[in-house]
Amino acid sequence: MTAVSDRIRPTSSTGSESRGCNCEMPGGKCSCEAPMTPPVRSFVYALGRIEPRFPRLDVEKEFVQATGRADVIGLTDRETLRSVLSKRENRYLVRQMCWVFTIEGLETYILKPSDPSDYDLLIESLRPAPRPTDIDVIIGLRGPIAPQDMCRGLAVPIVILDQLYSFDIDGLIKSLPRPERMDTNKFKHAAEELFYRIIQMADNTGGTDEHRALNYLAVRYQEIYKRTEEAFAANSSLTSVEIKPSRLSGVRKIFDVIFSFTNRQTDVIEKYFVRVDVTEEFPFLVTKMSSYYDR
Repeated sequence: MTAVSDRIRPTSSTGSESRGCNCEMPGGKCSCEAPMTPPVRSFVYALGRIEPRFPRLDVEKEFVQATGRADVIGLTDRETLRSVLSKRENRYLVRQMCWVFTIEGLETYILKPSDPSDYDLLIESLRPAPRPTDIDVIIGLRGPIAPQDMCRGLAVPIVILDQLYSFDIDGLIKSLPRPERMDTNKFKHAAEELFYRIIQMADNTGGTDEHRALNYLAVRYQEIYKRTEEAFAANSSLTSVEIKPSRLSGVRKIFDVIFSFTNRQTDVIEKYFVRVDVTEEFPFLVTKMSSYYDR
């Protein structure tokens, strides 16, 4: 019969067993592995444009052959690209294409859908007649830098795409609820100015928590546009947009997005802020827009 003491291994006073240590090595030495820490995930919430590219010459030649078999007489090059890629028999080409996301004309990410069915969203982002006011919004998980052979040497991060939607700025503004007493054209001009200010902020690639919060507000929270038009009507200018960690931050990552308006005659500054939670992949509103006071 085995003694009780033989069936119970002694516990190290340093807690080495809990760290995956092996203390049965020659000479009674211990070999401990480093404690495992979960990888830090980096999310992306970005505004820009999607551009399909041929990653290799063979894919480009295969597309030419597929085009020769399609009925594309009278179509523009852009319409032809969408028509050919939309056909079920050419689905393999859609998966082979390199889908580049540009921000302010700069190649910023390469997109890879997390679900194969989401390739349909990429095809739909190909407007038959693209315009400068077209915007694509991507939400996903930022991955490693793309290998050299993935997109003809383009060395930018890969984004595992979870959500994509496309619109034009005019459509976005028309969808915003306008207060009854507010002039339509003035509201449109104010909203356009604020939107362009947001997307043209320095280094806004949608990869930091601050920019994710701001980009979320740009496309999901109409109150910032209403407040901006009201400030213009009161003879004030939008002088700054700041993003700061909220005092409510603790376990969760919450940011205050502060809009400052300065009266053009008196130089009196009024500030308003919104709180946004960016802890996980999808940001959401914590506090609606209200007056902000420096502390």
